[in-house]
Amino acid sequence: MRSRLLPAGMLAAAVATAVLVSGCGSSDDWSQPHAKPTAVGVLGAGFFDSTATPIPESTISPRPRSWDEVHPSKGYRVVLLTAGKDPQTRTLVNAVTEWAEEEQVSLKTVTATEPSQFIARISTAIGMAPDLIISAGNDLVDPLTMVSANHLDQRFLVVGAELAEPTENVTAADWTGASFRGEGLGMSSTYDAATFTPERAARAVRAGVAAVLNGLTGIVIWID
Repeated sequence: MRSRLLPAGMLAAAVATAVLVSGCGSSDDWSQPHAKPTAVGVLGAGFFDSTATPIPESTISPRPRSWDEVHPSKGYRVVLLTAGKDPQTRTLVNAVTEWAEEEQVSLKTVTATEPSQFIARISTAIGMAPDLIISAGNDLVDPLTMVSANHLDQRFLVVGAELAEPTENVTAADWTGASFRGEGLGMSSTYDAATFTPERAARAVRAGVAAVLNGLTGIVIWID
């Protein structure tokens, strides 16, 4: 078979992506198709009003721990998309990685270090065809607003922030103190960096994923 060499530009791009995307070993080979993920376990009473299924852009306030029994099925593929080195973002990233380890999720991380990279890194994450992309970092809110509406078949979960006008594929897990909704709206008076605790971030990740696994998407999950 005749060998083919990549043009220099394509080779450089491939190397750059390899540096920015990290996984957790051979079990994270996503080259083969896999079964559609499902929720293992059921939502507890009080996660949402069972008489009125939440519609996109609505907000629900689940009863604490009503998401505890929901877990992703085996082989769940998640990309953690992150930007920013501030303590709040680091707390969110740690919450996602710890959740992934506990749930034995196949997790890969895509990191953007400069504003000029944000759109490209989101595209990289989408191109990996994960079951879910979890976004951590306020810097990604505006770029996600631009990109997510054009990829309605890709599920997104934004933790610690939210999009001002999310489409049905973008879910947010938020709380009082984590109120960033984009540069145009800025930080409201309720924004409080001290509210980004490991415990609250962990609850947001679990509640948000539980909603997505149960088809409750395009909404805001408000955590106490």
